[in-house]
Amino acid sequence: MGILLIIAIIAGAYMAWNVGANDAANSMADAVGSKALTVFWAVVLAGIFELGGAVLVGAHVTDTVRKGIIETQAFEKDPMVLAYGMICAILAAALWLNAASFFGMPVSTTHSIVGAIVGFGILKAGFWHIHWGKMGQIVASWFISPLVGGAMSFFIFKIISAKVLSVEKPAVAAKKGVPVCVFFTFSILILAIIFKGLKNLHLNLSGFNALGLSIIGGLIAAVLSAIIMAKGKNEYDNLETEQQLEQVEKIFAILVIITSCTVAFAHGANDVANAIGPLAAVAEIIRTNAIPSKASVNIWFLVLGGAGIAVGLATFGYRVMKLVGEKVTEITPSRGVAADIAGMTTVLVCSRLGLPVSTTHVIVGAIIGVGLARGITAIDRTVVRSIFISWLATVPIAAVLTVIFYLLGDWLFF
Repeated sequence: MGILLIIAIIAGAYMAWNVGANDAANSMADAVGSKALTVFWAVVLAGIFELGGAVLVGAHVTDTVRKGIIETQAFEKDPMVLAYGMICAILAAALWLNAASFFGMPVSTTHSIVGAIVGFGILKAGFWHIHWGKMGQIVASWFISPLVGGAMSFFIFKIISAKVLSVEKPAVAAKKGVPVCVFFTFSILILAIIFKGLKNLHLNLSGFNALGLSIIGGLIAAVLSAIIMAKGKNEYDNLETEQQLEQVEKIFAILVIITSCTVAFAHGANDVANAIGPLAAVAEIIRTNAIPSKASVNIWFLVLGGAGIAVGLATFGYRVMKLVGEKVTEITPSRGVAADIAGMTTVLVCSRLGLPVSTTHVIVGAIIGVGLARGITAIDRTVVRSIFISWLATVPIAAVLTVIFYLLGDWLFF
């Protein structure tokens, strides 16, 4: 049994590496695409915040992936079948992600692992032992989340454009607009962390207290940003409009770095489940030789998942980072801020609801939204079409690979 657990841990680490290589790159795509950060610093910052999100908030979605997709009680007579199946699912999803990353395709890691688990569930438990109600919610979130992220980023950028970028003196207007963006950014991030987000540290707070503290934290951040910007109160007031816009984008460049870090945190919180969810199920089955009705997620598994994501991003994530940040539409710092705030909000809300949405879907949807705010011609529809096709292909490919791996393993080892 010890060898099986080691294999499961290695498979989980490999999956986490692929989550970082293919999906985590989205979190810093706006900062890199807008030239606010170099790829090197994007990798460093994303690694830190991905790990933080995975460890502090990651357990909630991990629970959904671990036991929310198939009826685990169907394996009560032989729990090890479920353990073998989860290992095959991890390997199948990771292999598909590895191949996609090699060819530069930004596919969904969430789609991969969910499709893999469904493929195993249908093979060994039967069609009717899939939780189709939960699957319906998950599938709906795949379509709804990019639409929500896109619509939100569309309207946020429209507001930024109307209130800051299109006025007579944009540099002056930015002194009012930027602190508002800072307030929402920090309030959302703080709320996500403290509202039952610190479960592993036993620091849970009620919804009311968490909301109050997040608002206070957002206000403090907003006031500090207003004070910093007020120091150069008259510095840019008399510049030409184009020159003022350049200075405004420099201000937004700082903010897009902050918002990109929050998106990285959100991604770590949501997508660590793709690697660690099945691993948690395997570890519990090995420990008890039974199907657990309830099991906590070991914090070291979350650390493993977060670290694997960070390493994957550092070693192979630059391809997807550049495609999402530069190929879909032209990104400026102000557009990146709008996309990041929308993406962060969508992913974190879904994470708190236990829905394993695809960060790829949300961020691409948000970037398309800011592009559409400038007109349909601002979007590279060829790139978007190829991304959509890769999304549709992911679930069936992962499911088929899992079936192949299980049947091959059953023939050779099980």
